[in-house]
Amino acid sequence: MGLSTHVLDTSRGCPAAGIPIVVEMLDSIGGWQTVGGGISDADGRIKGLLRDPEAFAQGLYRLTFSLDGYFSAQGIHAFYPQAVVEFRVEDGGQHFHIPLLLSPFGYSTYRGS
Repeated sequence: MGLSTHVLDTSRGCPAAGIPIVVEMLDSIGGWQTVGGGISDADGRIKGLLRDPEAFAQGLYRLTFSLDGYFSAQGIHAFYPQAVVEFRVEDGGQHFHIPLLLSPFGYSTYRGS
C-alpha cells in the first residue's frame, strides 16, 4: 500500500517544511538503493514519497532526513545534521507511516497509522 512520513518540529509546535528526505532500500548485495524521496511541504509531508508504490516490497528500508538546512534557516546550529530511520517491511501490502518529531537537540520516531 505504501509509505508516508510527517515531520513535526516539537520545539516550535508546527510542521517542519523544506526538509529533504531520501528513501532507500537495502538490496541483495548489501547496498542501499534510492527508491523515493522529496522535500517536506508546509504540512511537513511529501506526496508521492515512493517512486513506484507498486514496487514497495518486503525488505529493510531507511529514511534519511537532512536537518541542517532547516535549522540553519532559523539561525540554529542543530546537534544532529540528519536523522536516519531504518525500518523493516514484512508485508509490502500494508501502509507504513513513519513520523519524525524533531528539535535542535533530539528526535524521535514511531510507526504511525
